[in-house]
Amino acid sequence: MAHEKLSDLFHDTLKDIYYAEGKILKALPKMAKGAQSPELKAAFEKHREETEGHVERLKQVFGIIGKPAQGKTCEAIEGILGEGNEILAEFKGTAALDAGLVSAAQAVEHYEIARYGTLKQWAKDLGLKDAVKLLDQTLTEESKTDEALTRLAEGGVNHKAMAA
Repeated sequence: MAHEKLSDLFHDTLKDIYYAEGKILKALPKMAKGAQSPELKAAFEKHREETEGHVERLKQVFGIIGKPAQGKTCEAIEGILGEGNEILAEFKGTAALDAGLVSAAQAVEHYEIARYGTLKQWAKDLGLKDAVKLLDQTLTEESKTDEALTRLAEGGVNHKAMAA
């Protein structure tokens, strides 16, 4: 009984992150366009390419569990991306914009890291070894993106925002 409930929860959460990744794919070009720092623009563009791979891996995980790849509305990502849009609008043209975009992007990354970490553990518990590998690959990429964003913040984005 508990095993069935965990598999249902796994599937439900998989639909959640699939929806979120689709929304993130649409948001990244807008964030790249708004970024002032060439390094931040490049980071957003690189992550868009990675996110396309994340979506493909999620489709494979859906296949592993014998379910169609479909999303379900994720209110959390809607809220996080909404905050990013507010930063783009409110800080457009200011020295603080890039610092705000890094902050918004890290909120997205932390959400994804939490989701992928949970899904990976559940896949282990459910004996879905192939899914574990796919989810771990994405989790590693999300963690590296978060670290890269931290380096951008520490490397000057935040200081430029303070100096203005």
